[in-house]
Amino acid sequence: MPPLSLDDIATLFERHGSASYDGSRRESVTALEHALQCAQLAEWAHADDTLVAAALLHDLGHFLTPVAGDAQDDCHERVALPYLKGRFGAAVLEPIRLHVAAKRYLVATDDGYFAGLSPASVHSLQLQGGPMTPVEVVKFNDTPFAMDAVQLRRWDDLAKTPGQATPPLGYYLALLSGLAER
Repeated sequence: MPPLSLDDIATLFERHGSASYDGSRRESVTALEHALQCAQLAEWAHADDTLVAAALLHDLGHFLTPVAGDAQDDCHERVALPYLKGRFGAAVLEPIRLHVAAKRYLVATDDGYFAGLSPASVHSLQLQGGPMTPVEVVKFNDTPFAMDAVQLRRWDDLAKTPGQATPPLGYYLALLSGLAER
């Protein structure tokens, strides 16, 4: 499968970015607002460009699959990876792949983390397997890019502010272009 071009990525955001999550997945921002806020938080934290890119693209899988019902996990963290592989390396792809596992990890290891989750994140946590077991925590800790995924997860949780001013999508597409050329 050929990787998505930057134009393809822009088109996906144009077509699906204004969508709001519905039902138990409802959030206070659109998919595009969430992606832009997440990337902006990564930038504000002086993250590497690869992690800023992962922050922008972490939910792209939602755009590539049929809408899953409220009773099943859509595995969005894995869906986009075949479409991004070949354009981006592991430093972008692995935090995307691991950002759901990072939520499970944080619930298991950070006593106050669960209380800060949105109702939609609490709902999806149950569909995604709930908190990690101690064995899963050890395995996750030993996984390359796991701590990048944890940071991405924290930005993901914060990137839900209605009306937050962010750079436009084109700003981050230029960053993606630079990464793709490397």
